Amino acid sequence: MTAASLDSAEIAKFDALASRWWDTRGPMRPLHAMNPARIGWITARLPAATPVTLLDVGCGAGIAAEALARRGHTVLGIDAAGQAIAAAMAHAPPDLPLTYRQTSAETLLAEGARFDAVTALEVIEHVADPEAFLATLSGLLNPRGRLFLSTLNRTPRSFIEAKLGAEYVLRLLPTGTHDWRRFLPPTRLAAACRAAGLRVIETAGLRPGLTGGFHISRDLGVNYLLCAEK
Repeated sequence: MTAASLDSAEIAKFDALASRWWDTRGPMRPLHAMNPARIGWITARLPAATPVTLLDVGCGAGIAAEALARRGHTVLGIDAAGQAIAAAMAHAPPDLPLTYRQTSAETLLAEGARFDAVTALEVIEHVADPEAFLATLSGLLNPRGRLFLSTLNRTPRSFIEAKLGAEYVLRLLPTGTHDWRRFLPPTRLAAACRAAGLRVIETAGLRPGLTGGFHISRDLGVNYLLCAEK
C-alpha cells in the first residue's frame, strides 16, 4: 500500500472512533446528518434503471456504503482502518449486496479491479497525496465510470464553521479531526481530476439546514460535492 492514500496518523485517528461510528449523536453525527443529501445527489447521477458496481474508498464503518447498497448497487467498501472495517462488517445487514475489505485503493488497482462508480466521501482531505490519490481512483473506473467526491473548501468560512465551530465551539467533531491546511478549493480539485483523465461534470454545495440535516446548495464555500466521469 503506497503513500498516496495512506497517512498513518489519520488512519489511527479514525480507527479510534470505530466503536462510536454508528452513534448518531456521537462524533460522527455530522456524517449521519449529511448522508441523506449526499447519497441522494450521488444516486441521481447514476443509472436509474441499472444497479452499478460501486467502490466506496475510505468507507469507515459504512455509513455511505450501506446507504448505497440499499439503493440496489453492488458495493465494496474499503478502508485502511481495521477497527472501522470490523465495525462496518458487524453493522451490515446480511441481505445487502455489500462487502467490506481492509485494504487500499492502490492495492485494488494493482489487482486489476474496476468499477462503474467510485465514491470517496470526506476522504481526500485526509490522504497524503491528493493528486496521486485521484489518479488511482481514475484507474479504478470502467470507461465512462463516474467518480464522486465530497470534501471541504479552504476558505475563511470553512475555517470558522468546519474547524473552529464544529470542533471547538459546538463540539460536533473531536478536536483535531480536520487540518484546515489540507482542505481543497474546488479549482484545485477540478484541475487534479482533469490531470487524472477525468471530466468534471458537476459540483454542488452541501449546507446545514435549520432542522439539523443538510441540503444541496449552490454555495461551495464550506462542504461541497463533485462528480467527474472517465
